[in-house]
Amino acid sequence: FTSYSGGGVKRPGETLRLTCTISGFSLSSYAVSWLRQPLGKGLEWAGVIWGGGSTDYNSALRGRLTITKDTSKNQVFLQVTALKPEDSATYYCAKYTVRKFYSEALQKSLFL
Repeated sequence: FTSYSGGGVKRPGETLRLTCTISGFSLSSYAVSWLRQPLGKGLEWAGVIWGGGSTDYNSALRGRLTITKDTSKNQVFLQVTALKPEDSATYYCAKYTVRKFYSEALQKSLFL
């Protein structure tokens, strides 16, 4: 089970902050990735935070994207700064396994 907070309508140049609260597995043991899907386009990988806390980011977002987590609260956070129109998408928090991503839910961020 996953729940979300944050998102909503943002303007270019603003900052997007999303919180993904996860239950059912430990964030210290599993990696969690953020993905996004712009309207009418395919799914894009944004970045991942590994069990140990290290991160990897899509090169197209590097410098604007930060993924962090609070293991004690089972929460993963996404922050995208200096938003661009192309950042408008449905954002997914997903548990990573060796075999595949499990998309738990979705969060929309829309632009005016």
